[in-house]
Amino acid sequence: MVQNNKKQTPQWSSKLAFTLAAIGSSVGLGNLWRFSAEAGENGGGAFILIYLFCVLLIGIPTILGEFIIGRAGKATSAINSFDDLTKRTASKRAWRFGAWVGTLSGFLIVSFYCVVAAWVLVYIFRFLSGAFDGQNAIEIATQFDQLIISPTDLLLPFFIFGGLVIWLVARGINRGLEMASKILMPTFFVLLVALSVFSLYSAWASGGTSQALEFMFSPDFSKITPKIAVKALGQAFFSLGLGMAIMITYGSYLPHSISLPRSAVIIGLADTAVALIAGLAIFPIVFQYGLNFEAGAGLFFQTLPIALIATPGGNIVGAAFFCMAFFAALTTAVSLLEPAVSHFTEKFLLSREKAAIYVGLLMLALGLVSLNSLRFMDFLDSGVTAPILLPLSSLLVVMFVGWRLDNSILDRELGYSKKMWIKILVIFLKYIAPFSIIVILLASVMERYFPNLLF
Repeated sequence: MVQNNKKQTPQWSSKLAFTLAAIGSSVGLGNLWRFSAEAGENGGGAFILIYLFCVLLIGIPTILGEFIIGRAGKATSAINSFDDLTKRTASKRAWRFGAWVGTLSGFLIVSFYCVVAAWVLVYIFRFLSGAFDGQNAIEIATQFDQLIISPTDLLLPFFIFGGLVIWLVARGINRGLEMASKILMPTFFVLLVALSVFSLYSAWASGGTSQALEFMFSPDFSKITPKIAVKALGQAFFSLGLGMAIMITYGSYLPHSISLPRSAVIIGLADTAVALIAGLAIFPIVFQYGLNFEAGAGLFFQTLPIALIATPGGNIVGAAFFCMAFFAALTTAVSLLEPAVSHFTEKFLLSREKAAIYVGLLMLALGLVSLNSLRFMDFLDSGVTAPILLPLSSLLVVMFVGWRLDNSILDRELGYSKKMWIKILVIFLKYIAPFSIIVILLASVMERYFPNLLF
């Protein structure tokens, strides 16, 4: 039985602190390279337009559902919050499987996230040390290939990043998560905007800027296909960090003075704005230098460095770009580890410091497997978490909130009976979000395991 009282648990010190932390949890490397790669592969402006609709109609209502469970449940752990609400609504305890899946997803993702962050950290120092100076495109691209086949070279940055994540989570909500978000997120936004302005300005004369703007904001509707629509839906879903029990856990630290619907809207729009601004930082460079924007992770670690080093002050610009990526990775990784640590703290009555160390060591142990095997890393990412666990967790969340929670609980958390726009948001949560997530789940599984059958 959950013994924690919500009034006794730590809370965010302010609305701003919570908003920065929640935005930091959703803004990650996926907003930087994955969004650009997905848009490049799937029709540019047409993809982005569908993506925006998906964020508004599906992503934001799903964030709201996770917030409701977190704040309404009398626990800080997502699993115990679900457990509490199933008892109060006389629902089957099987519903809490959604929180178990979400917590597991976040833990699996953060284990290999440490590997990607280690790559980013290496690139910061390579730009600062001039490791790319005087090298041609093939030599620069080859450096990444050599890095991933030499895992021993990544051990130090891997442990540095993992240690930072464990330390911040161990410090708690106010001294850890809030501190990181208050420092890193403003710095991240300043760097992102500055790099976008620099990219747009430097590519202006070559025509790269006009090509990038046309590519992003002049949709060619003839390119829209069911497969591209599903891709945009999936990108919106994963970009917001849904299905990882993060927003449930963060919601548990929220006082009732903060509006859940307004917070969900702010976070969803902020995450989307970051993705679009990141596109403005990346696509002008891509078009200016004739790079392949369909290269996925290779775009980030192989083709972009070629362009960045060629710009005036290339080493500083490149280091700043990867510092921005590092800040985004750190805030996301902290939020991914938090749900598991929160559960260990409540389940085993451990201090936060001990729980963070125990769970963190497990994270590092699993991350070392990914460090030594990209195939295992790809299996966790593209074979388990992305196609199955994340949409399954989110589906159970929106179904539980939309169809099992009492109106009295919803009214207390939302006040939805008084405001039409909140009523509309709840309708999206009950009907549109579940249907769309089922589409994501089925399409993701088919694309991964039965690619010839997808559309």
